[in-house]
Amino acid sequence: MTKTKMKNQLPFPIFDCKNATATLKTRRLKSNEETKSFMAIAAAIFLSLPPQIRRSPASIAAPFRSTSSLHFDSFRSNFSSLKNPNLRVSASSMSIGTPEKISTTSFLDRRESRFLHFVKYHGLGNDFILVDNRDSTEPSITPEQAVKLCDRNFGIGADGVIFAMPGVNGTDYTMRIFNSDGSEPEMCGNGVRCFARFIAELENLHGKQSFTVHTGAGLIVPEIQEDGKVKVDMGEPILKASDVPTKLPANKDQAAVKADINVDGVTWNVTCVSMGNPHCVTFGNRQSQNLTVDELNLAAIGPKFEHHEMFPARTNTEFVEVFSHEHLKMRVWERGAGATLACGTGACAVVVAAVLEGRAGRSCMVDLAGGPLDIEWKEEDNHVYMTGPAEVVFYGSVAV
Repeated sequence: MTKTKMKNQLPFPIFDCKNATATLKTRRLKSNEETKSFMAIAAAIFLSLPPQIRRSPASIAAPFRSTSSLHFDSFRSNFSSLKNPNLRVSASSMSIGTPEKISTTSFLDRRESRFLHFVKYHGLGNDFILVDNRDSTEPSITPEQAVKLCDRNFGIGADGVIFAMPGVNGTDYTMRIFNSDGSEPEMCGNGVRCFARFIAELENLHGKQSFTVHTGAGLIVPEIQEDGKVKVDMGEPILKASDVPTKLPANKDQAAVKADINVDGVTWNVTCVSMGNPHCVTFGNRQSQNLTVDELNLAAIGPKFEHHEMFPARTNTEFVEVFSHEHLKMRVWERGAGATLACGTGACAVVVAAVLEGRAGRSCMVDLAGGPLDIEWKEEDNHVYMTGPAEVVFYGSVAV
């Protein structure tokens, strides 16, 4: 390395095998390519260490970012004084398509006992821990363990854990999810996009790809597009009130559309839709017929909808602001996860509800806190199609 002064000083972890700890050292790097090389070397060295060394407590650097969109995210793994002392995390991250992919492949193939290997993905900020569970029809961790891993202070941090499992009934794969509270939802729209990208990486698939996925909501067919986004056939919406399920009386062809519901003394107008999981969509209440969703206190009102007696299976709740016939904005309180940055099935339910209430057309851009989704409810087959991104955040392993 030259000792000439460089413009940027960039931090990255250097792994000290002698002391079995990771120490942050600042090095001057000449270019993005050199940066990526150092990152790959550091990750490869760390992942090749014996488990007893990698289990040692380590204090690792804050997330690294380069202009090449290479990510190197690390967790604090010195948990000895925290409430979950058995948690040990080692994580490295590199973007898909970089030369460091070879390290990714070897990482995913590792199978040390007592360690759970995972890849963290996000779909518009709705983040998930993805686990390769293709060798078993039962999840490799319990719901209680999932709660600990999803904890954003004492765990990895996520809205849920998703398992890639063997297909059933002729499908290619099965997807199961544990929410951050340990409950198991039928489906997750952002999650299935992350699932599709995860499968493509596991199977080393490139370009436009599609496969069939068995979920608790039935058959789902994601298709990876040439631009990397994932288009998902979410199937037909369920509108019959008793099947959503909701106890609200049906008022339009067995559906509950613009129905009144009293929540904490306020009468809201709601439309109930199931996308394999229950949704309660509202565009306003008697005091405010047109919502400004950014002004809502989701943490206060969300749980009251979720646990309302009119929803026997609890519900996801979407609060919607209409900009135009093709442009909507929503905020969501998810059943079992609370306020999240995005909800794919929720965005689908919002467009269905908007059409039923005459507020929007069948093809809309839906703005969520984490970014936009394109939703289309096709009249010819009655299916809802969702298109949006799914991106890798980092790779890691954790003692369980």
